[in-house]
Amino acid sequence: MAGAVPSQKAGEAFEVYGPRHLSSPSWWDLLRSSWKDPNYRRMVVACFIQGVYLLELDRQDKRDERTGLAPQWWRHFMYRLAQTLVDERDGSIYGAVLEWDRQALLAGYAPFRPAGAPAAVVALRGTLLSGATFRRDVVDDLRFLAWDSLKGSVRFAGALAALRAAARRHGARNVCVGGHSLGAGFALQVGKALAKEGIFVECHVFNPPSVSLATSLRGFAETAGEMWGRVRGWLPYVGSAAAADASGGEAAKAPTLERAGTAKWLPHLYINTNDYICCYYTDAAAGTATVTAREGGGGSSKTAAGGVGGMSSAGLARMVLVSKGPTKFLDAHGLQQWWADDVELQVALNHSKLIDRQLRSLYAPPPAAPQM
Repeated sequence: MAGAVPSQKAGEAFEVYGPRHLSSPSWWDLLRSSWKDPNYRRMVVACFIQGVYLLELDRQDKRDERTGLAPQWWRHFMYRLAQTLVDERDGSIYGAVLEWDRQALLAGYAPFRPAGAPAAVVALRGTLLSGATFRRDVVDDLRFLAWDSLKGSVRFAGALAALRAAARRHGARNVCVGGHSLGAGFALQVGKALAKEGIFVECHVFNPPSVSLATSLRGFAETAGEMWGRVRGWLPYVGSAAAADASGGEAAKAPTLERAGTAKWLPHLYINTNDYICCYYTDAAAGTATVTAREGGGGSSKTAAGGVGGMSSAGLARMVLVSKGPTKFLDAHGLQQWWADDVELQVALNHSKLIDRQLRSLYAPPPAAPQM
């Protein structure tokens, strides 16, 4: 799950590779609540994650705060670096906590943070196929590939602690977590872990990994169970009620997002179907509809579901798909497409099989109290 970062050339500057149609926001722009525009929100969070990639590259190339390439990727939007998330085993930077820069606001005679702008953003990078961090990155890639989980990773614990601390300090509704590739896997799982605690933070995941051995085996077992239920329904001497229970009883008991009604927490997924690492998120669950609405690359648009705070009004996953954009794998898995001004996107609202499976435990009914 390699993060397709810029090619580590001299031209990693924000002015060269950043979103060209997003000028530095003035206070008047902020008063008009640019942060309420889902396109603006998507592009800025993607830029923050790009800044984390460059933080690690700055460290490897021994660039300081004055000469580093990373700071411009958040300062442009009036944020500051509050904390770096460091893997103590190799000293690599895998994430950062960015906070709204009050001093920058005061310098522009702005008295308060505009509506919709998160007070803190936890940004997590993906795999870097270079430098000393390569080994630790690939170990976590293999961990996810084998177990469909990153909970055993040191980085999972660090990201979870940082996100929990930010939520306690600023309030969950004022905090956002975002990641790309492997970092998207971390963001999704730490966000779910907090959701289990009743702390719902906004979550944006770009090209999240969808391929793992555990998921494949689980999907095979579910398919085999459905087929066996149908076979039992055809067998003689099996009552219709028993057959119906065999084919649908277990499925009826399983908590799904559709049966949950209104979901309390659902992430925002950004998927390019030409990226085989994340494309399986687009498989819709059986019996659910998919609604698409066109969303421009740089302009504003209406969203049918999903708002600030990661809440969904209809229990549907808000998934942004590339309808016209990069088709080659490395570009399709890249982060730059999510702030490009020439990409065409669609908002797909559906019950993803994979999301349903991953978030099922959030909507499971509490165990019944033992009868005395």
